[in-house]
Amino acid sequence: MDGIKYAVFTEKSLRLLGKNQYTFNVESGFTKTEIKHWVELFFGVKVVAVNSHRLPRKGRRMGPILGHTMHYRRMIITLQPGYSIPLLDREKN
Repeated sequence: MDGIKYAVFTEKSLRLLGKNQYTFNVESGFTKTEIKHWVELFFGVKVVAVNSHRLPRKGRRMGPILGHTMHYRRMIITLQPGYSIPLLDREKN
């Protein structure tokens, strides 16, 4: 579960909770199948689909040096009807 950083709570992600879709930020080196396996194993749910996209990098300046923030991928995980992730259900209500 080291690859999954945290759950995302934006207006869109809260709207997707009604469709049984959960949003997570994960490290960029992991594949959709790895994330699907981890979610099924850790939360005990059945995953139907995993959609992902890379977030744009943001520039950071520390004195004369220009750097960038870490890369994350945002995964939208769709569960089978009847399944839910209990830790995130409080946000649905």
